[in-house]
Amino acid sequence: MADLYERLARMHAAGHARRDLDIIFSPWDLADGDYRASAVLAAITDRPEPGILLLYRPDTMRLHAGHIAMPGGKVDPGETLEQAAVREAHEELGIDPSAVRVVGRGDILRTGTMYEMNPVIAVVPKDVAITPNPAEVAQWFEAPLAHLFDPANHVQDPYEIGGGTYRIWTIHWNGHRIWGATAVILINLGRRLGWTAGALA
Repeated sequence: MADLYERLARMHAAGHARRDLDIIFSPWDLADGDYRASAVLAAITDRPEPGILLLYRPDTMRLHAGHIAMPGGKVDPGETLEQAAVREAHEELGIDPSAVRVVGRGDILRTGTMYEMNPVIAVVPKDVAITPNPAEVAQWFEAPLAHLFDPANHVQDPYEIGGGTYRIWTIHWNGHRIWGATAVILINLGRRLGWTAGALA
């Protein structure tokens, strides 16, 4: 049986060769503006039932305080998206860069905070050492890939933002509410990889 990395690489290549997928776009994808490039690492754990590493931003942060996110941040001058995502995962969760096997890129998503988020899909060992940076991570957890990618778990919850009510993509798991850009990235990733029950078997 092919290992997880090889299976994901095949699914990633097949998904990006398709043009008929129902990918979610943001309202800002066609808007003009000076968007700052950022990269996030979709770190998938190499285990029989793979998961994705997620974290809570501290309440003290200026942007996205208390939100669930993937490790990531701004792309520095001279960096590739892959280098930036791996560096940020090291800075935020202490993940050894040598333990990261990059599969490829996901679908770009622009945000209202003027960032262009570039997901980088990667495989990390199931027992990868995690040492969170308290300045950027309040807590971290691993959520099962099968739950995150299952369309039955993709809902649009109402949120009060700026005096208005908006329905925003959300994934609930084990008391965690994953919403907004992180939820959209995960939903798009599941669609791009062609996830179905048993897809990684």
